[in-house]
Amino acid sequence: VQLQASGGGVVQAGDSLRLSCAASGLPFGGYVWGWFRQSPGKEREFVARIRWNSRDKNYADSVAGRFTISRDNAKHTGYLQMNNLNAEDTAVYYCAATYRSTTHYAPESYQYWGQGTLVTVSS
Repeated sequence: VQLQASGGGVVQAGDSLRLSCAASGLPFGGYVWGWFRQSPGKEREFVARIRWNSRDKNYADSVAGRFTISRDNAKHTGYLQMNNLNAEDTAVYYCAATYRSTTHYAPESYQYWGQGTLVTVSS
């Protein structure tokens, strides 16, 4: 299984970015997509997650209203649209997938991880 994240970059505060994560090798559908981020010296933190049906989505309080998670099951791809970025959003962003039936807010809930993509927001 491979997850390939892309879309990171350097932007100004207030700008937008769209992250993508393409999966290959997952044995079947029904998996949950998650996005996490990690800043230097901090633990990896939950950002958002979306279930297979795309109706069930959850966000961290720090990004709710600014970020939107979505997925295209036919393409085995997950997305994270990030709007109105600020300096506190600077981090390496990781996509993850899991078949586990948990709350999906902890990194331990996820079985598969992408390599991370760096987002830098300058103020």
